Amino acid sequence: MPDLFAYTDGACSGNPGPGGWGAILIAREDGAVVKERELKGGEADTTNNRMEMLAAINVLETLSRSSKLTVVTDSSYVKDGITKWIHGWKAKGWKKKGGEIKNIDLWKRLDAAQARHHVTWEWVKGHAGHPENERADELARAGMAPFKK
Repeated sequence: MPDLFAYTDGACSGNPGPGGWGAILIAREDGAVVKERELKGGEADTTNNRMEMLAAINVLETLSRSSKLTVVTDSSYVKDGITKWIHGWKAKGWKKKGGEIKNIDLWKRLDAAQARHHVTWEWVKGHAGHPENERADELARAGMAPFKK
């Protein structure tokens, strides 16, 4: 069984503004790439955090069967949200002390999408030369392009 990795990124021109998300799914065996798939999309009026989340959501929803994978993101918002904060939100009926949970629709969708899989979440510094993260950023910008004026 190959090792499965997803590299995700989001982009926004203005915040809010037109935005895009991008992701690369890579299957590796013995370190060599055996299969690769690129995903991208965008919206006319959104935020960077929403695009970061949609990149991860779309990867997980694209997989047709339960999989073991590592999702690599440059968004500490996504990584910390799905690995730390979400447990408290769910325990409190999707509420948090001090106000509403921003992007609750996407947090619920991400939670449901990851529940089908065995996901390890990793953070990498964005725009720091990580090849797959840079490619995911290019895809996010391409996903945003149709919505920019």
